[in-house]
Amino acid sequence: MTTAVSLANLTKTFGEHRAVDGLSFDVPAGSIFGLLGRNGAGKTTTIRMIMDILRPDTGTVTILGSADALAVKDRIGYLPEERGLYPKMKLTDMLEFAGSIKGMAVADARRAGAQWLDRLELGAWKDKKVEDLSKGMQQKVQFISAIMNKPDLLILDEPFSGMDPVNQEVFKDLILELNRTGCTIIFSTHVMESAEKLCREIALINHGRAVLHGPIAEIKKKFGTNTVQLEFDGDGSFLDGLPGVEKVHHGGHSAEIRLAQGADHQAILKAAVGRLVIRHFSVVSPTLHSIFIQQVGLEQGGNGNA
Repeated sequence: MTTAVSLANLTKTFGEHRAVDGLSFDVPAGSIFGLLGRNGAGKTTTIRMIMDILRPDTGTVTILGSADALAVKDRIGYLPEERGLYPKMKLTDMLEFAGSIKGMAVADARRAGAQWLDRLELGAWKDKKVEDLSKGMQQKVQFISAIMNKPDLLILDEPFSGMDPVNQEVFKDLILELNRTGCTIIFSTHVMESAEKLCREIALINHGRAVLHGPIAEIKKKFGTNTVQLEFDGDGSFLDGLPGVEKVHHGGHSAEIRLAQGADHQAILKAAVGRLVIRHFSVVSPTLHSIFIQQVGLEQGGNGNA
C-alpha cells in the first residue's frame, strides 16, 4: 500500500457555510503528513470525515485501503482537538477502556497503559482520577489512549495545544519514533514551525480548499530562493522600506525578508551593514510560515502581504 488515506472531491456544508469545498489529496503510507491551515480553515471537519464521524455531502474517502473507516478502526489512533477523557475514571481504568474499544485484550491494554504511564512520567498517578490531573497531564493520557494499540495510522488534531515547550518536545520525539516504526501520521496544526520540523509532505487548506499540496521541499523550491534571513543588533524597522523588499517578518533581533523577483540580495546586505550590527546573513528558501501568510493573503483576494 503506497497511499494510507485518499480524499477525492470532499465537500461538507453546515447551513450556508461550506466548511470543506472540493478537497482532494493523498497521504503517502509511512509519512508524517501535515494538514495545515488557520483556525476555521476546515481541518477538523476534514479529519472527522476521514474518521467517518461526519459524512461528506459529496466525495469519497479511502483509508488504509478501505472505503469504511469503521472496518479498519482498530488500526487507527485518533487524538481529537476536543479531548474526550472521562473525568471520574482512574487512569488505569481509562486506558484499559481505551485499549479495549480498539480490540485489545484487557490484560494487554492494562499492561500497555502502565508502560506508557511510566514512560511519560505519570506512573505515580495511575490510581488517580482524570479530573485530578493538570491539562498537560490529561493531554499525555489522551495521547497514550491514541497510540497504545500500535496503530498503522495516527491522526493528531492540534496535539500541542496547551502544552508547555518541554512536553511539546516529548511529543515530537514520540511522533518521530512512531513514524520510524512505519506508522503513518496525519498531523493537523495551524503552527507552521511545528509542521516544518516534523512533516515531509503537506496539504495547506484555506476556506476548505487546498491552497498547496505536496512535499515541503518541492513547495519551497517553487517559491524560489528570494528570501533573506538576517540576525542583527539595532533597529531593523527601516528594512521594510528598502528597494526590492516585498515583505518583512520581524523578530526581536531578526528578520525574514521576502524580495521581489530580480532584487539584489547584496544591496540588502549593504544597506543593513550601514545601519545594523550584522550577526548572520543568508539567502534561503522561504519558511513554511511565510509561504502560508503569502498564500492565505492571495486566497483572500489580497496582495499576498497579509
